[in-house]
Amino acid sequence: MKTNLNWLNDYLTPGLPVDEQAVLDLAQQIELTAVEVEEVGQAAAKQSGLVVVRVDEVKDHQDSDHLHITQVFDGQESIQIVTGAPNVAEGQLVILATVGSKIVDRESGELVKIKKAKLRGEVSYGMLSALQEIGLPDAVCPQPIEDGIYVFNANSGVKPGDDALEVLGLKDAMIDTDLTPNRADLLSLRGMAYEMAAMTGQKVNEAAFEEKAAALPETDKIAAEITADTLASGLALSLVEDVKVTAASLPVQRRLWTSGIKPKNNVMDAVHYWLLATGQPLAAFDFDKLPEAKLVVRLAQEGEVLGQGDGEDAIALRAGQDIVLASADKVIALAGIAMDPTFAVSNDTKNVVLAAGQYNPSLIRQAARRHGLRSESSFRLERGIDLQNTQNALALASNEVAEDANGSVAGLAKAGFKNIESTVINITVARINKVLGTDLSDATVVELLEKLNLDVQNDKGALTVTIPGRRTDLTIPADLVEEVGRLYGYDNLPTALIDGQSTAGDLTPRQKKIRASRKIWEGLGFNQAISYALMSPEKATAFNIGADHGVLALDYPMSSDKTTARQNLISGLIDDVAYNVARSVKDIALYEQGRVFLNDNAAVQPIEEEHLAAVLVGPIAESTWQGEQKTRDVDFFAMKGRVEAYLEAIGVEKVVFKQAKEHPNMHPGQTADIYTGDVYLGYVGQVHPEFVSKQKLPAIFAFELNLESIISLADKDNAYQPISRYPQITRDLAILVDATLTNQEVLDTINEVSGKYLKDVTFFDLYTGKGTPEGKKSLAYQLTYQNQEDTLVEEAVTADFTKVTTALEEKFGAEIR
Repeated sequence: MKTNLNWLNDYLTPGLPVDEQAVLDLAQQIELTAVEVEEVGQAAAKQSGLVVVRVDEVKDHQDSDHLHITQVFDGQESIQIVTGAPNVAEGQLVILATVGSKIVDRESGELVKIKKAKLRGEVSYGMLSALQEIGLPDAVCPQPIEDGIYVFNANSGVKPGDDALEVLGLKDAMIDTDLTPNRADLLSLRGMAYEMAAMTGQKVNEAAFEEKAAALPETDKIAAEITADTLASGLALSLVEDVKVTAASLPVQRRLWTSGIKPKNNVMDAVHYWLLATGQPLAAFDFDKLPEAKLVVRLAQEGEVLGQGDGEDAIALRAGQDIVLASADKVIALAGIAMDPTFAVSNDTKNVVLAAGQYNPSLIRQAARRHGLRSESSFRLERGIDLQNTQNALALASNEVAEDANGSVAGLAKAGFKNIESTVINITVARINKVLGTDLSDATVVELLEKLNLDVQNDKGALTVTIPGRRTDLTIPADLVEEVGRLYGYDNLPTALIDGQSTAGDLTPRQKKIRASRKIWEGLGFNQAISYALMSPEKATAFNIGADHGVLALDYPMSSDKTTARQNLISGLIDDVAYNVARSVKDIALYEQGRVFLNDNAAVQPIEEEHLAAVLVGPIAESTWQGEQKTRDVDFFAMKGRVEAYLEAIGVEKVVFKQAKEHPNMHPGQTADIYTGDVYLGYVGQVHPEFVSKQKLPAIFAFELNLESIISLADKDNAYQPISRYPQITRDLAILVDATLTNQEVLDTINEVSGKYLKDVTFFDLYTGKGTPEGKKSLAYQLTYQNQEDTLVEEAVTADFTKVTTALEEKFGAEIR
């Protein structure tokens, strides 16, 4: 929430200092005591040299149909300004950016220095400005920039020569806080005043609220009704008659736009002013446009919509779920969220109905999310409002409207407001000290709680604390312990050992395997990526492992491209590749370990599986035995080799790669399914060229593995194996076989017939060129033998090697070359 400290000082005695250093110190105190601070400073911290001037003369430029030559007075001298503003006129008080002044460029956000300029032959010593041109965003400016420069009202109290930033409130000290959901009290100047008073030793000036909080008389000109207590605990309406709708005064407007709200007119601005001041959501309707003089809180009915004005599509309401305000059979508002502009206050409005409701926070939150609507009111209602202050806030706003719009308050009508009692919490000082590890006296604890304006009764250390309605976050004794701790100062709390039996922490076998997987892939040269778990339905299922699964779609997605829970990790990694390629990164090696969500049975919770995936793109560097670095483009075998290295390191044995069939988004000739025994682990291969070409991406090689299966198979921790001190013996084997025979069949046969001394088989050559018979191919392998306990003799190796060659000849008709 943006808090204007100059405004906040209206509610504090003697008031907070607002110089730069004092505001920085206050922000640090807020962060240490209450909530995070996002930004500190002034609304116009960079701008300078802006003054109020009076327009004394306006002439049309003879060489332009839209430029005007003006003479303006800054309190000391007359200055010539050439402007294209369509609304400039004699007698106006406007903003001048003088020569040498600095303003913020609307497009770039950079600081721009104003210089003397010549426009169509006429010299201009500065620029007449709109609010948008001096730093205010379009969203809070009372008029669009197309309407021209900003003109001060005649009764605004400004004069030529005044600092424009000062009179516009843009030099007010501001603190923007990032509130946690439980601190709903800090969504108002009143709540912030109590918090600052507790932190800084100030006193809250309640008279600033009581001044316009005169009780409203009852009236029968308007009626209120709540159809069910579960919808709202209270609804209060007031009728203000004979209003004159105009622009609000400058002091009100400047407090609104520095707080992030766009001024509209004196009625709506008074409503928003007291919403910010009290935290109570308020609404205003044109009484004469209501179908009947009664507002009803009820649930939307089948087929009802909320109108959005001419040319706009109406909002379809959810029957039986959306809380609405209705008059007769017409829905006039989605309670606490949005209203039908047909019933809004306009310049022609004569009589106004103000409404203050205490709506069900849960239903408001669901409706705001369902319709994608957020408002200042819904933001507060979702978090909980002060139920004891609703009628008081309505009185403040009603009396303000009557004063600012020259109207009169006809009276009040209400429904509900039953059994609104304060929360009472019992706790002992001893309990507080035990939790905090302190030794605070009864008097100190009581003093700290009373700083928050809590009513504390002390009976020999047994405290009975009555909680005001604004502190909806204080409900249990532990909340009071926290309040004492933060006001006493977390830095002042003593350090202490944990009281209780300690147990040694350790990772579960599952956690160890997951962490080991990450370390292995980082050791293989891959960087970890963390992708969104939500994506489009097409991406969510594009690279699934195994059978198709039902999609898991969100009821209320954040955006149209994040509607479905993912069933694979490769889609997210391809998005990461696209991001890197767009920034001229050519060599990409990324892996991701995360969960996928499989919705095989809509009646139960979706299945969550841990998966592991990676992508490899671009050139890869490899070292030769001579220490040289050579680069080559990544291919299927580069990724397959890394998958084999991972599975071996993690403890999965007897891994087999088979020709893949059911992966439509993978290259059919360069994709393999991965098995160990009958267990399917996943697949590895090249992403289909047509798939990557649509996104203008280079060749991508990827794999995805079911980490759940790997964890269950690799159930033993890797143990250290001592390096043998005895030498190895190698044999090279070249065979001529049928072209249809797979490398895996050859490897399986070699491992099956070999003895215990065979340690490794390396495939190092495939030849199908000149000299090879048609339908045949030549395969070459290196077999490595070693005895861990003794020197291996030549005869044992020869005998084993002979068994291998004989088996290949007999089983495949291989010709030993």
